[in-house]
Order: sequence, then C-alpha cells, then structure tokens
Amino acid sequence: MKLNWHLSQQAHDLKLVDKTLALASGGDALVPSFDHLVLNRSMTGPWPEGTEIAAFALGCFWGAERLFWQLPGVWVTAVGYCAGFTKHPRYKQVCSGQTGHTEAVLLVYTPEECSFETLLRSFWQAHDPTQGMRQGNDVGTQYRSGIYVSSEAQRVSAEQSKQAYQAALKDRGFGSITTEIKGLDAFYYAEDEHQQYLARNPQGYCGLRGTGVVCEFQP
Repeated sequence: MKLNWHLSQQAHDLKLVDKTLALASGGDALVPSFDHLVLNRSMTGPWPEGTEIAAFALGCFWGAERLFWQLPGVWVTAVGYCAGFTKHPRYKQVCSGQTGHTEAVLLVYTPEECSFETLLRSFWQAHDPTQGMRQGNDVGTQYRSGIYVSSEAQRVSAEQSKQAYQAALKDRGFGSITTEIKGLDAFYYAEDEHQQYLARNPQGYCGLRGTGVVCEFQP
C-alpha cells in the first residue's frame, strides 16, 4: 500500500517537458520494415477507402497494441509516439521524458465493422485513466492516457464517453480521469522491435490493468 501511494504521488507530480526544452530531433524518420505480423497488412498505408484512423495511449504500447489488433474491424495497428514536441523520436529519448510524447497505438479501422464507440469502450476498460503520468508500476510522462482523434465526430464521441465513464468511475470510488483528448497532429512510428512485440514474445510484459468498471457509453 505504501508503495502504491508513493508511485501515485510520484506520477501525479510529474510534468511534461516544456516545449522550449524538449529535444529537437531524434534523427531520420522511422518506418516499419515489414508488414503487420498478425494482420499481414502494411502499417504505413495507403489505407483502404472507407477506413478511419485514430490513436490511443493507455500505458506501455506492447499490450495496448495486442488489445486492439484482436478487435474485428480493425484493419491494422502500429505502435509509436504521439502528442510530443521532438521530431522522429527514439524509444530511449521518449523514456527520458525529454520529448513530451506518450506511447500510443495507431489504429486503422472500418467503422461499419468496428465503430469508434467500440474502440472507446475497449480503451476505457483496459486501463485506469485516473493515474496521471502512470499505468501501474510504469511511471513517466510517456505512460499518460490519451485519445488522439482525426475528426470532429471522433472528438465529440471521445469527450462524451469520457464524461460517461467518469460518472461510472465516481460511483465506484475512483478519482478524476486524467486522459487527454487531442487532434492526431503527428504520429511517429516506433522501432521495429516494438511493432507487434507480444506476437513475437507471447509471454512478454503486458502492463494493461483495467479498473473493473464497465464502460456502457452509447452515443
């Protein structure tokens, strides 16, 4: 209990690096050198007509990517970095807290088969969105919760689902949701070794831990 309190305080005390102090660039752009190991599709596009994109951050991206690639209607997934300042960051730079990014999963999905609301429910239920700069024992600004949208309709649904899930969490004694909702302005692919990590290492680390509170959001 003492450890959990310490981690919670440490996570909530963390602050994003100031843009003026962030690393300028990680180097050349990283591009996956292979197709998705589970879905056998390109992770870089072009995407099929009728698909939409969004990105979600819910802690370590290894387990988060596996969560989403299993959903029917998800065309492809990829892991990378969102919502920071540094161009083309590397994993070690992101983990240093000096780029401002969070670990995220890029999703390309077919709305007729997998609605954005389905993705939102999976997102909320798979992690604890009240933990600030942390998920479980993973502490740092790169583990913050976030939804990164590519349309106004997605933004509206994300905000509405956040309000609905906040009410459900409050009824169960949880605190305030710290999830950020922003436009998907840039997504930087992570290194090859992080793409579909748990497909290659089925017994590898997965930090996903939900609250046990069901998200019943319907638009």
